[in-house]
Amino acid sequence: MAPETITAIPGRLDAVIARLTGTPRAEVQRAITAGRVTVDGGQRPRSHRLVGGELLTLDLPREEPLAPEPGPVPIRYQDAQLLVVAKPAGLVVHPTERRRTGTLVNRLLGMGVDLAPAGGPLRPGIVHRLDVGTSGLLVVASTDEAFVALRGLFRRHDVERGYLALVRGSPPTDRFGVEAPLGRRGGRIVVDRAEGRAAATEAAVRERFARATVLDVRPRTGRTHQIRVHLAAAGYPILGDRAYGGAGDDAARLGLTRPFLHAFFLAFDHPGTGVRIELEEPLPPDLNDVLRRARGLRP
Repeated sequence: MAPETITAIPGRLDAVIARLTGTPRAEVQRAITAGRVTVDGGQRPRSHRLVGGELLTLDLPREEPLAPEPGPVPIRYQDAQLLVVAKPAGLVVHPTERRRTGTLVNRLLGMGVDLAPAGGPLRPGIVHRLDVGTSGLLVVASTDEAFVALRGLFRRHDVERGYLALVRGSPPTDRFGVEAPLGRRGGRIVVDRAEGRAAATEAAVRERFARATVLDVRPRTGRTHQIRVHLAAAGYPILGDRAYGGAGDDAARLGLTRPFLHAFFLAFDHPGTGVRIELEEPLPPDLNDVLRRARGLRP
């Protein structure tokens, strides 16, 4: 692909190119480091501040379109603007620069679903995510207008989300909350009271077993791995969650091969009509089987 020349807008070099071209920012940064980007004929670092009007010459890799793939995904609500799907456990939500197949987005494309381009070339329509091991309800935008509106709802915490989690231990009260800022340390999310971002989670006991408890968990913020880290920090790690202390004999005895975390409830005002949408998704068979085993281990 021949280099192209575009006129800059104000901002940081890598962010401006990503915005103007739709290329993932990490890909832009690699191109800058490799010398395939110039500003008025000269190379600049990726953090260079543009004032606007400079001529940017870009030799970026061609973005191949994402491939549609087979594999139906259950749709629980759909109209011309958005849809809500039941994501299976084990399915990554969207592609990355290094992994472009085997995701929810690929399957939705294979189903002929419209996905909002505003999400970007790797995340069309995706306004929020569920971890790969988490099952349950996920809203997806079909139009750019819905994408912007739904992102606003999530940013203002106007989307109500409920999760079922099976945790190790027995909380002393039927209701409790965790407020602890979260930050990233390498590939892990940790409680970081010095520099972390504010995060709050509420939980209520649904059912108690000999060595485990089913919780109805309501995140009041939307940080990465928030529920998993907050429950572990409170002393009640999600069973089956190897990353945050939920592995071991208790999980193995119940036959858990993934974290027992399921997004069972989703409610929000439709951004186009204002009509309230409330959906519930039953536990999938694998987690129902785990509960049956847990009930057989009552004291």
